[in-house]
Amino acid sequence: MNRKKHEHHTLLIAFQPPSIHDTASFRNHNHTRRLVKKMTKKAKAHVYRRDHINTDEIIPARCLNTDNEKELAEHALEDLDPGFTTKVKTGDIIIAKKDFGCGSSREHAIWALRGAGIKAVIAETFARIYYRNSINNGLLAIECKSAADHINTGDNIEINLKTGKITNTTTGKTLKFTPYPKFALDIIASKGLLNYIKQQKDNKMQQNK
Repeated sequence: MNRKKHEHHTLLIAFQPPSIHDTASFRNHNHTRRLVKKMTKKAKAHVYRRDHINTDEIIPARCLNTDNEKELAEHALEDLDPGFTTKVKTGDIIIAKKDFGCGSSREHAIWALRGAGIKAVIAETFARIYYRNSINNGLLAIECKSAADHINTGDNIEINLKTGKITNTTTGKTLKFTPYPKFALDIIASKGLLNYIKQQKDNKMQQNK
């Protein structure tokens, strides 16, 4: 693993993967299986062939007076793609090039996309903090070097989280990415780090009764 790639995953590897002998692990494993199944269904792509799409473009600073996801979603990408909110549907996916999410570390940039129904962002690379925030907030952030070159807006794609494959079902093109480790999938399946930690604590309390 090169140094740059390691930096992208610094926060994730700080967590201890759940033991397969732990009740909480089995419960989270079921969440993960449902997530994998869900994310192998078809999703429509919104493609932006640009590097350095920053957090101000994802959600403008003028809209940061709320943390309500639905309210933020109304302004998602409005400076980059003014018609985005009229086109996006729940389950859709964004595809971009290098350094997606650079700029401010605001989590509003995650909440706006999540509120709009976006289930994953695929980019050649992500800004380090944005990548961490995505996982912590239960939004898939997948690094795939050539996705933006082989997928067009409106194409239907399938993501297989287990095998690390992205299939453009419109063209038949298949791309590869490095699959998430299981414990990262558990965090995403729990819809974020805080929910994951709460579930772990709740499960341990049940075991100790």
